[in-house]
Amino acid sequence: MKQTTNENAANRTSYVGRVYTIGEREYKDEILSSLPEEWRELHQTGYIHIHDLDAYGLTYNCLTFDLVSRFPYNRFSHFSQQRKILRLFDFLKELLTKMGNEQSGGMAFANFDNDIATILARMDVEENEYNLTTLKDSIGEFILWCNDNHTRMGQTSYYVTLNLGLANTPLARKVVENVIEEFVTLGDLIYKPNIVFKVKSGINWNKNDENHYLLKKALLCTAKKMIPTYVLCDSLPNRNVDPNKLAIMGCRTRVVADIYGCEGSIGRGNIDNISINLPKIALEIDKDHHNISIDDKFGLLEKRWHYVASITKDILLHRFEKLCSLQKEDFPTNLEYELWCSSYNSSVSLRDVFKHGTLSIGFIGLSEAIEILSGKKYYETADNYVRTLGFVKYMRSYCDFLRQQYRLNFSLLATSGEYISGRFIDIDKQIYNPNVDIFSKGFYTNSFHVNVDSHLPAYKKIQLEGMFHELCNGGCITYVELGEAPLENIEGLLELIETAINAGTHYLGFNFPKDICNKCQTAGVFDSCPSCGSDDITRIRRVSGYLEILDGFTKGKKSEEKLRKNNL
Repeated sequence: MKQTTNENAANRTSYVGRVYTIGEREYKDEILSSLPEEWRELHQTGYIHIHDLDAYGLTYNCLTFDLVSRFPYNRFSHFSQQRKILRLFDFLKELLTKMGNEQSGGMAFANFDNDIATILARMDVEENEYNLTTLKDSIGEFILWCNDNHTRMGQTSYYVTLNLGLANTPLARKVVENVIEEFVTLGDLIYKPNIVFKVKSGINWNKNDENHYLLKKALLCTAKKMIPTYVLCDSLPNRNVDPNKLAIMGCRTRVVADIYGCEGSIGRGNIDNISINLPKIALEIDKDHHNISIDDKFGLLEKRWHYVASITKDILLHRFEKLCSLQKEDFPTNLEYELWCSSYNSSVSLRDVFKHGTLSIGFIGLSEAIEILSGKKYYETADNYVRTLGFVKYMRSYCDFLRQQYRLNFSLLATSGEYISGRFIDIDKQIYNPNVDIFSKGFYTNSFHVNVDSHLPAYKKIQLEGMFHELCNGGCITYVELGEAPLENIEGLLELIETAINAGTHYLGFNFPKDICNKCQTAGVFDSCPSCGSDDITRIRRVSGYLEILDGFTKGKKSEEKLRKNNL
């Protein structure tokens, strides 16, 4: 299907998709018109963005499946061993398809390697040559399905994340090997699903760890294809969490603490999230109070953010209550397979299930906001950095307060601004005329990220952003931008991972431009193919947290991609 430019880089053109989009936009307008005027105006004027408006009160956002404990083993009992393997992966595709129509966001497996190995062992599948070959082929077909399938809503791929790396049996290690090898050998145009490798000392980080060879294999794959990305289990935000319970959903969502006792990601997800436009608040302060001190401006930033966040909280609570008022039968796949940590069937109401999820207050454009208030980027002076860190701590403390006040899992999300990076700036540049130039580039910077054209060395970028990871408990990521694929240079990547662990980085990714000639399959970085001269080129880039084809990026993200500079 043809790539399309719209609100989602993963969309492809189709008749069904077009009809869906028309209905989706009208329904979003209907939802907005039904909300209180103050809420509606905050969204429409770009102070906030209510994500997935079409799902408001109808479903939750994302989920990490509790797959093993509720897997339908009895359905497979009469199959031959090889057919059990084949049907297992058919089941996963069917499950993802159904769940893609039952929730609005990503779907994840917290321990894909151990889960697959455990299920096969419980079904008495032997580890012989024929079965292992079938397993490898099935994994390859599953990867192809995740990459090529755009049938969700007639146009979109399924957001699937495979977390792995903690394999604790020979068969589980074979699963990791197969996932990585198939992802590489299937070709450069394969860039999904998202694969996340968990880095943990005693398991795979140290050279004498049993799974260290798997980490090296993963890094060789990353050096060629930007995937896997890496959850750093020994970093400050993660070191006290059971690594088996850590998982990434979608591009960065993190679900760990649970006020109701189900710690970790398995069987839990994000209910919904709303992002706050930090530059807009700063622009408002700069316009009204241009001549006051920087410290006073930061005080106003906290005060005005708190006002917007308090309304944001009300919207999140309203949406949560509407969701909990639905019937269990509105979630037939969840009802059948019990993928949450709390049983749909035995729960008195959906509140007993969804109370384990998170409600996230997100933010975008921290860098631009600080530049507006101070005249300098937050990482350019020590004073600015300390002030900025204090502001993010303030946002997190408010989310912690809401958590206790409402007995729900509020969290602070470092938003990936695929759509809103352009939407917010398009609104603001029609209203404000700041003394610093933040509009000409055409986008706001993701979350707390250093500007993409900062030219900072990789280790410095990691260290600066690392301090924010512990505060953004709803999810975040740090990227290192490389000029080209670091083929075979896994030692350099290992050094950056070590720097990230020491800096407190929770989740790390490596970016570089990747161009593929559609005629001869040559890969590299080029305007036209150096091998055959063709201009028919597919350009793969990281959007915010996942890889996509550059042609389909939103306007803001296309502007950002042009400005990205190497972290040498």
